[in-house]
Amino acid sequence: MAKEMIKDLSLAAGFEEAAPRLPGSDVAWLDALRAQGIAAFRSNGLPTRRVEAWRYTNLNALAKAGFAPVRGDAELDAVPDGAALALGDACRIVLVNGRLRHDLSSLDQLPDGIAAVGLAELLRRSPADLEDLIAPAPEGRDGVLAALNDAFMEDGLVLQIEAGVSVDTPIHLVSIGVPVAGQAVAFHPRNLIVAGAGSRSTLVESHIGLGEGSYFSNGLTDVTVGKGATLTHAKLQDEGAAAFHVALVRARIADEAVYDSFVLHRGGELARHETHASIEGSGAECRLNGAYLGTGRQHIDNTTVIDHMAPGSQSSEVFKGVLAGHARGVFQGRIVVHRDAQQTNGHQLNKTLLLSRDAEMDTKPELEIYADDVKCSHGATVGELSEMELFYLRTRGIDEATARDMLVSAFLSEAVSELRDETLVSAFAERIAGWVEARHEDRTEKAA
Repeated sequence: MAKEMIKDLSLAAGFEEAAPRLPGSDVAWLDALRAQGIAAFRSNGLPTRRVEAWRYTNLNALAKAGFAPVRGDAELDAVPDGAALALGDACRIVLVNGRLRHDLSSLDQLPDGIAAVGLAELLRRSPADLEDLIAPAPEGRDGVLAALNDAFMEDGLVLQIEAGVSVDTPIHLVSIGVPVAGQAVAFHPRNLIVAGAGSRSTLVESHIGLGEGSYFSNGLTDVTVGKGATLTHAKLQDEGAAAFHVALVRARIADEAVYDSFVLHRGGELARHETHASIEGSGAECRLNGAYLGTGRQHIDNTTVIDHMAPGSQSSEVFKGVLAGHARGVFQGRIVVHRDAQQTNGHQLNKTLLLSRDAEMDTKPELEIYADDVKCSHGATVGELSEMELFYLRTRGIDEATARDMLVSAFLSEAVSELRDETLVSAFAERIAGWVEARHEDRTEKAA
């Protein structure tokens, strides 16, 4: 047990050395937050599978990897063509190992009414502006990776959309993981997104990896959607094959506001995207949708919690995935309807296709209802491709491999169609098509 705890706490090594050089190290409230975060991590260690929220995700490989806090800048002169989502004229903001890179970003193309600045810069310039926006990690073993982010957060994006601003062009946040001098590095970006009352905007994240080394991205994003605002928040997780990606999004949704989220998982050795959405206003809407594509020995975890706190709100979740090889998927979705949240409408659905006898899916949809005037439903299915549909396509002269690819693409297209922006639908569909095509080519080469 002691040996396990030593490995468990290796991610905290170097905190005393790193703390004085972290931005805002001389700010009392931030110093207290960092101290609280590292103490919580050292007290609890990484969550084990005995922790209910982590029941299906084993972090032993993360504990053994020996990640160290990133030091020094990675050598990167440009974002490789095709690495991130193709979003046309979108304003691009680039983080490399969690640090904002002005030379790779196009901040001068930001639309009027939108302000973007690096967290590190704002902590040095006016930390008081951030005190109310940077919330501490939840207590207990559920929140220890968020506590680790509290301790080590160095940079990230602070994005503020002014009240009443309506923007059609997406803001594209590109986060690039790059091993430094062969070292397994860890970085902990903190993003703060504030959508002012009545605004309408789109934030798209691309998480990609360069090189073949391992790294650990432990991100935390706090989102505030003001009264009557609409924020579309889409994400591509396509990290390097040896990368570990853990992300927590905490969203607060006000009266008549809409938070529309979509996550596509393609990369990483282990990936977990967790969303906690709190619907605090009446007439609000929360949409949490996603797709996941796993092969080899990938582990992909989607965990969501939606808290309905106010009456007359609605939520919907549709997560669809395809798992091949020895890949493992996890979906944990919980909708909580509190006593005052009458006339709530909530829907949750998870569907997974297994393309291999060795692939595995753990799915746990939950409803926790304390109000009586509600409409809530949930469902989950795990299965294989339909032999009848395959037979139908084969009788039309289509070979079996192509027929399988067509059915997989059709299954996943239903998840992407949950996006309401056609530009985003096209960009994410292209990434799914690339995954299907790569599997087809790989099978063809093995058959030859």
